[in-house]
Amino acid sequence: MTAIEDGAARVDAAVTALGLEADVVPRGDARSLEEAAANVGVAPSQVIKTLVLKKSDDSYVFALVPGGRQLSWAKVRALLGVNKIQLPKPEQALAATGFERGTIVPLGSTTAWPVIADATIAGRVALGAGRPGHSLLTEAAPLLAALDATVADISDPE
Repeated sequence: MTAIEDGAARVDAAVTALGLEADVVPRGDARSLEEAAANVGVAPSQVIKTLVLKKSDDSYVFALVPGGRQLSWAKVRALLGVNKIQLPKPEQALAATGFERGTIVPLGSTTAWPVIADATIAGRVALGAGRPGHSLLTEAAPLLAALDATVADISDPE
């Protein structure tokens, strides 16, 4: 089984284990947020970026940020009570999550890192599905509850 097949299987198993209603749909090779949203039938603000962030103690956290918004480093540092947080190198992200960049999602991660989610996330959302060119469509409220996400203001408009 390839790393991508393994990641897809882990996402599917996590969705089932958490009792989420979700669909995995092809997104294609979208060239923009708007194109990705149109390809899966949601508004751009409903496309959720999953970022894996490395803390100075070498632990990680997932940050969920809606399309059209960008992570606020200052807000995240304040929320987590840390002075430093960064995007890890691709090989560090892979080791921490079991997912290659572009397929990272908190569902099915090899380690269940804490999840922080922007307070503007609501409704039907599309996020990574653990496989390239696909999105997982689900409702935000049950997803965030299943992930035990800390919901807070962690972004700014792009």
